[in-house]
Amino acid sequence: MTRIDFYILPEGGKPPEGAVMTACKLCDKASSAGQRVYVYVPDGEVSGNVDSALWSFRQGSFVPHERQGAAPLQQPLPAVLIGGAEPPDEYHEVMINLGAEVPAFFSRFERVMEIVDGDAAQRAKSRERYKFYRDRGYELASHNL
Repeated sequence: MTRIDFYILPEGGKPPEGAVMTACKLCDKASSAGQRVYVYVPDGEVSGNVDSALWSFRQGSFVPHERQGAAPLQQPLPAVLIGGAEPPDEYHEVMINLGAEVPAFFSRFERVMEIVDGDAAQRAKSRERYKFYRDRGYELASHNL
């Protein structure tokens, strides 16, 4: 069964930068452990922010990544794929959800990481996602950052 982790950013955080940088750190950690990561970002602007940040979020670092699109993925597959639709079958280990809703395909992943932004409206949406997972019996963990 999918494990769900909520990463809670401090209140008053600066969206979407806080969530984007947190997503980059989580991508770096998971991909360094040999896992493929799918970053679910249904918003095109935020998707571009994640793409840009993965190039330079930490000096001297680069996380191999690609944006999901019309063109076939490069081979070998990148460690991180950013997109707003269901990913290819090869991506099933880790999903980072930067969307406001629970994606329909979340349960195919071994682990889902939810980032709870400091904004009050975003926190309310995160609570809804938490209840969704809890009501269906998923293992939940929270991490205050």
